[in-house]
Amino acid sequence: MNSEPKKTKKELNPNVSVDCVIFGFDLNQLYVLLIDSGNTEGYQQSRMAVPGDLIFDTENLDEAARRVLKELTGIENIYLEQIGAFGDPNRIGKKESDRKWLESIRAQPEARVITVAYYSLVKMPNFNPKASSFAKSAGWAPITEINDLAFDHYEILESALEQLKRKIKIQPIGFNLLPEKFTLSQLHKLYECILGKDLDKRNFRRKILNLDILTNLEEKQIGVPHKPSQLFKFNEENYEKLSLEGFDNFGF
Repeated sequence: MNSEPKKTKKELNPNVSVDCVIFGFDLNQLYVLLIDSGNTEGYQQSRMAVPGDLIFDTENLDEAARRVLKELTGIENIYLEQIGAFGDPNRIGKKESDRKWLESIRAQPEARVITVAYYSLVKMPNFNPKASSFAKSAGWAPITEINDLAFDHYEILESALEQLKRKIKIQPIGFNLLPEKFTLSQLHKLYECILGKDLDKRNFRRKILNLDILTNLEEKQIGVPHKPSQLFKFNEENYEKLSLEGFDNFGF
């Protein structure tokens, strides 16, 4: 049986890359998946970045994003949505550490690279990132503790977060970050972490319950060190009905 020939670095397009911003939530903080792309030959400094790499000339952008994410972190089979393109002529060479790293790993370190960024929301317990390829490590980092990344990845992360803030106000995409069963307090905390501001708990609960997009499971938490809270589940069918009626804003 003939197998597909293995792609080589010669097939990489030196001018186009993809970067993936993957968000997670541990019921207390919002996280993003980062890789440490340092520790390459001749260059030992740690360099935290979102997973990304050059594309192959033989694949489309979506294929490249899925491949790169799997190669660098082992994560696969998740939905990825485009954020946009980042094409500043100096986006990858502004920092000396970036230039040195590029010289150690890229055949054309001076080539201008335009990147297309993606983002996704995942349930953290379902994924165990494992670094491979040029990634030294891969793991989750709290959004609040990140203030700098390699290249323009901090700008990409900020753009992804802004898109997430916009969409969570008009679509219930936050449920992709929660377990199947959750409490109203956990949902409230999620919205506060994403929007970056305090939300009145009573007002939030009133609004979300009035939308009728949650199903009360008539169950309570088990094994918690406090009074068990009621558990809910996202009601996708009711939300679809709401969408058909023209609903487009949660008002948070």
